[in-house]
Amino acid sequence: MIRVLVADDQTLVRGSIRVLVDTAPDLTAVGEAATGADAVDLAVRERPDVVLMDVRMPGLDGIEATRQICVRPDTTAVKVIILTTFDIDEYVFAALRAGASGFLLKDTRPADLLTAIRVVASGESLLAPSVTRRLIEEFVRRPETARQPAADLADTTDREREVLTLVGLGLSNAEIAAHMHVSLSTAKAHIGRLLMKLDARDRAQLVIAAYSTGLVRPPAR
Repeated sequence: MIRVLVADDQTLVRGSIRVLVDTAPDLTAVGEAATGADAVDLAVRERPDVVLMDVRMPGLDGIEATRQICVRPDTTAVKVIILTTFDIDEYVFAALRAGASGFLLKDTRPADLLTAIRVVASGESLLAPSVTRRLIEEFVRRPETARQPAADLADTTDREREVLTLVGLGLSNAEIAAHMHVSLSTAKAHIGRLLMKLDARDRAQLVIAAYSTGLVRPPAR
């Protein structure tokens, strides 16, 4: 059972999402938070698998709440999906820097939201298709995300760099396994080692690493 915490300052939105989550046989809502501070407190107490986090909340906003959840040793396993009305680059950049594993808009179809929860809970990352390409183009061009030196990949093998390239291109674990003619478990093992060697929290950070180290080039405008 995947345990989900819903954080949003609008009561109706929180309630609607909670009802949706509880309709799925493999998901259960373990709490609601109206502020970022409440979301952090509940994450510490309930240890959900996934937090659905709004951005604009009173006091502590969703980005800072995400950062606090992701850096705490006792909630480091908690995954966060930013769920917002606003398709704004700054939110996406800030969310990923804070440690979020996903970013979706609130007009996402209910079935897709449930799928997103499952995807992120399984350790994959997820970005709304409408923001993915623009995110990668802009993120790697920003001064604070300048290309990292090749030495950052010094401890990785040729095979692992190949896997990192495929992750950066957006392939799923199954697609990577098929492309490399290996088993799914082998593909997952490569990704696990990359997460450890690159000190990456999740797949979203591996995607950024693939671009920032030059393994994958931003698409031409």
